Amino acid sequence: MDDFVGAYGDKRRAAAVSRLYGGIIEQTSLVIRKVGVDRGGELSAHRALSSPHVTPQATLRCLTRGTAVAAAGRRIVAAQDTTEVNFPGRQSRGLGPAGQRHAGAAGETPGFLIHATLAVDADADAVLGLLDAEIWTRQRQAPTDRRQRDLADKESRRWLTAAQTAAERLADAAQCIVVGDRESDIYALFSRRPASVELLVRAAQNRALDDGSLLFAATASWPVLGSSVVKVPPRGPGTREREAAVVLRAGTVVLRHPRNARREGDPDRITIRLVEAIETDPPEGQPPLQWRLLTTLPAQTEAEAAEVVRLYRLRWRIEQTFRMLKTHGLQIEAVQTAEPHRLFNLAALAVAAAVRIIQLVDARDGSSRPASDVATDPQIAAGRALCAKLQGRTERQRNRHTEGSLAWISWIVARLGGWNCYYKPPGPKTMRDGWVRFTAIAEGFTLAAQRSHNV
Repeated sequence: MDDFVGAYGDKRRAAAVSRLYGGIIEQTSLVIRKVGVDRGGELSAHRALSSPHVTPQATLRCLTRGTAVAAAGRRIVAAQDTTEVNFPGRQSRGLGPAGQRHAGAAGETPGFLIHATLAVDADADAVLGLLDAEIWTRQRQAPTDRRQRDLADKESRRWLTAAQTAAERLADAAQCIVVGDRESDIYALFSRRPASVELLVRAAQNRALDDGSLLFAATASWPVLGSSVVKVPPRGPGTREREAAVVLRAGTVVLRHPRNARREGDPDRITIRLVEAIETDPPEGQPPLQWRLLTTLPAQTEAEAAEVVRLYRLRWRIEQTFRMLKTHGLQIEAVQTAEPHRLFNLAALAVAAAVRIIQLVDARDGSSRPASDVATDPQIAAGRALCAKLQGRTERQRNRHTEGSLAWISWIVARLGGWNCYYKPPGPKTMRDGWVRFTAIAEGFTLAAQRSHNV
């Protein structure tokens, strides 16, 4: 992998980080002893993570620059979100409070936060790569009243910063649509968005409108444009994806500047479109899907409103990436590294590796991108040797993808993970397990080839 060429001011240091990143992907693990392979690799990884020259910012610059190239000429959803990484029961060692999900003296646990932006092909629903990420820990002192602080001094400024970064890095894309959940419902984001960026935000606040009414009541008198079926991603462990039949309403609203917010040059009023999707017959025991979406995209017809809803659903790819970062894959909350500099360096590699693994899962559906996006030349050679042995007698048990493509190698990985070529496509856990087996077999294949060559 050449993502790190020219980084960190030293080619040996760059090579060490590159090996560490490759090991994380190959092993689907953040255990340094495991990804380092041997004692020398383990020590090299520890030195790289501890080096003052290796920073999350420098690492992320290396791992995001290819995304802009992949996005050129495409409609892109820049999906952004924040996740907490918590370490309950540990000494903080410089980490501030990250959440209140675990019991403790103050109801808080030490940890840090990651705000990531993912580039998703809006038409193909394919993850193209990581656009940016910010990693930080909170200070423990009580902050001043948020209404008395400028946006630049608030954590919420990350939503606008991410939109600005997306505009810069997706300058060659056909369209850039920045999508965020309810936490990104910020007046300043609407008023200060870059001109080249379209916004799509799920409303969280029942804002005051220019006519004196409230946002959530605006749709009551609007006619139903039509209906649509929305695929609802799993809400958490033990739940499955389902389909929801929704009715669609859409129109234009004029938001008023929040009464108690600081005025930093934002206009008194903003005209924006509102799309409402409400589920008509939810499953028993489940709350109905209800999305109120504020957007700068067209939303006058049934087709346009349905497209806005579809694009918002693509935001689940960033949630899928965070699950791969945590319990469904890399298990970042189980790492033993506690010192913030080392931990943040590891987190930068981990979030990019989670995206790479998701791309591998995507490839199972027929991506023509090269296998070299995720695999080395020796691994691809091992894949050629494995493929014939993994194919079955029926047509469905044959690898019909172009040899050397990402889809081709993903089929091999899925088979090694236990997929039988029938029923539903292989999921992230199957792909993870298959990748672990594949890398182990590929390593043995390479060693055997080298031994045969040296005889």
